[in-house]
Order: sequence, then C-alpha cells, then structure tokens
Amino acid sequence: MALTLDEKIVVAISSRALFDFEEENRLFENSNPATYLKLQRERLDVPAAPGVAFSLVKKLLAFNTEAQQRVEVVLLSRNDPISGMRVFRSAKAHGLHSIQRGVFTQGRDPFSYLRPLGAQLFLSANAEDVTQALQLGYPAAHVYTDSRRASGSHPQELRIAFDGDAVLFSDEAERIYQSQGLAAFQKHEAEKASQPLPEGPFKPLLAALHRLQQVDAPGMQIRTALVTARSAPAHERALNTLMDWKIDVDEAMFLGGLPKGGFLREFEPDFFFDDQTGHVRNAASHVPSGHVRSGVAHEKA
Repeated sequence: MALTLDEKIVVAISSRALFDFEEENRLFENSNPATYLKLQRERLDVPAAPGVAFSLVKKLLAFNTEAQQRVEVVLLSRNDPISGMRVFRSAKAHGLHSIQRGVFTQGRDPFSYLRPLGAQLFLSANAEDVTQALQLGYPAAHVYTDSRRASGSHPQELRIAFDGDAVLFSDEAERIYQSQGLAAFQKHEAEKASQPLPEGPFKPLLAALHRLQQVDAPGMQIRTALVTARSAPAHERALNTLMDWKIDVDEAMFLGGLPKGGFLREFEPDFFFDDQTGHVRNAASHVPSGHVRSGVAHEKA
C-alpha cells in the first residue's frame, strides 16, 4: 500500500520560520549565492537556533506516539538542497527527529507543493509565497521573524490564538466595517447574529486542532483562543458561528479595538494569526506572530 499523509495534520514550514537563519538570509540578500552557500557548507554541523515557529512545531509533534503519527511536519523551502541538509541536522539536534520530509527548491516558488502534501498550514518568512498559498486555498501565514519567542511556560500545552474576521471567518463583516464604518458594522452583525459567518482561510486548521483535542495524548493538551476587535453586540455572531461549526475555543477576547499585544502576552500562545499588519506588529513584540495576507483589511494595508 502506498504511503499517504491522509488523516494527519500536515504542516509545511520554511527554514526561516522554523529556525533562526536571519544572519544567513542577510548574507544571501546582500551578497552573491556562492558566498551564502559557502557559509552554509561551513556550518553544516552547527545547529541553527530555534526560530519563531519552533515552539508551535515542537508541541504539535509531541502529539505523535509510536502507535500513531497524528502530525506531519514537512520542510518546504526556497533554500538549496545543501542548506536543506543543515536544516535537517538542526532539527535532529533539537530533538525534532520526526521531521523526515522536505522539499528545497533553490529559489523557485515552493507553494505549488502544498497540493500533493495536502497541507493544513503553511508557515513561511516569504510574504509572497504566503499570498500565493492563500489564493490556492491553504491556511498560510507570513511569519514575522523578529517576533518574540514563545515563553516556554506551558511545555505540555499547545496554545494558539486566532483573529476572527478574515482569519477564522470570512471578511464579509470586515468589508462592511471598512466601507461603511463601525455603526453600520454593528447594525449588520446584530441583524445577522443568528446567521453563521462563511468560513475563513483558517477554519480548517481550527477544525483539525479541535479534532486533535479529542484524542488521548498523554502529557499534551491544546488551548485555543479567539482574539478579536469585535465587541458586543457583534460578539454574538462570532460565537454562534463557532457553535454552528460545532467547534469550541477555550478563550474568547472581544477587545473592541484595544491593542491585542498585552492580552496575548498574558495568554502566552505558541503562535498568533491575524490579517491586519498593525495587529500583527503589535502582537509580535509580545508573542510569536504571523500575518494572514488575505481579506479586505490586508488589501488596504
């Protein structure tokens, strides 16, 4: 029987999202490829430091057991194959032994490989690759590589926070807000409170995490949070949508436009997803963060 990744949560991740390759990347951008490749060859046995998404990946992989592999993490990178060797060695050095698959395209667009992988998430430090992945229908986020790293305070609990509109939900309501203002948005959402919002790009990931929460994984738990600029009465439609999907979140923060960073600092997620650059930038000074480059708010950014 052919090998398959069906029934697994598949995460595709770039080298710079998983490890700190910022020094090497600066050399790549400001020098010639030969100089960059020489440095990577010299450092083949020097493990790279953990990057922004390292904690997220490590905890997801902790849900795997010898009896059942529930999560597959695949390296998907514009790097060259020699540099890819260093990435694999870095993963092994940091205990990520179950990362065994990778695609390295040496500058070519990598996002088309999301289709055969069937990825539920793509994390990359390349903004355009993320945009293309989202357009293909895959949950994807541009990792802010200067984000604060995860706190490490909850080693046995994977914590993920999501924005609502244009992330978990469609940008239908956000378009009303952008075009007609807050009063029209609140009126629209109050009138449609019982009508579920269409799903956004990250609904499949939230659903996959919800299923993972139901399994017996000794020593590991998942905690999710909805962190949104919505406030009453617009909160009802968001919650009714989650109930219609039969998906629970553990925490919900309806902040009414307050900066999200301080609240996220207290929640201590391993990763936060938002579609607006202002929110992501504010959050990145507190927690690992990624920009979901979709929706009307992103288009106006």
